[in-house]
Amino acid sequence: MIEFSCHTWAFNDLTLPEALGTIARMGFRYVDIGSGPNLNAPRAATNPRKVAAEIVDDLETFNLKISDIYLMLPRISVADEDARRKELDLYKALLPFVKILGAPGITLSPGLAQPPDDLEAHDRAVDALRQMVRAGKEENLRVSIEPHLDSLAHTPEQVLKIIKDVPGLEITVDWAHMICQDIPHTEILTLLPHTRHIQIRQAAKKQLQTVFEKGRVDLKQVMDALKNANYSGVICVEYMNMAGWHGMVAVDAVSESARMRDALRNVR
Repeated sequence: MIEFSCHTWAFNDLTLPEALGTIARMGFRYVDIGSGPNLNAPRAATNPRKVAAEIVDDLETFNLKISDIYLMLPRISVADEDARRKELDLYKALLPFVKILGAPGITLSPGLAQPPDDLEAHDRAVDALRQMVRAGKEENLRVSIEPHLDSLAHTPEQVLKIIKDVPGLEITVDWAHMICQDIPHTEILTLLPHTRHIQIRQAAKKQLQTVFEKGRVDLKQVMDALKNANYSGVICVEYMNMAGWHGMVAVDAVSESARMRDALRNVR
């Protein structure tokens, strides 16, 4: 049965223990954790056992299981070789941390969008992602990229091109990024055979986040599509505290996450 998680990014104004406690009190039993304000990735890379042990203790305290780790390392596509190397080195240093946490997989960015005349950006991202998938495989971790706005691959066509060029790489689908771009449902379906993880919140055309009643994500349609694709992973309820980004509306993360959770349960 498809299970549901909640993303810590909804509560990036809290410490990680506070975010985990909030998510647990909402009734979730799975959590997605992302690098950023409530997870210091460089600290975790420097002290993987210590930082992972702290988080494992919190997960046990709040009766939560980790469903995904999102490592925001978007500079794998840039022309600056030193910047790309730092991202790769940080990723590899974080793998022991992710492994200790017991995460089933890692979500990554396809890399930042580059100028149209930068014809080598795709190849740079592919080279980095091949290394990342290979390193993840050695730790028995599945690796996926999220096609997102402002990235090198924000449409199904673009992300499938990368998937073709990086054997073993999978996809994390954030339905809101597709709806925001007014991408047809039939095109989103092309991603599902390669999908490892799902993220969802209500969104509309040119609005990457909306309150529930103004959203255009058809949850029954989404659930039917996932069942037809034999998807057996977790659906992460991912509201974000980034009002203004691509039309994101400020929402109450607790109430909107709860409404999305209940609606998903009803269509499941």
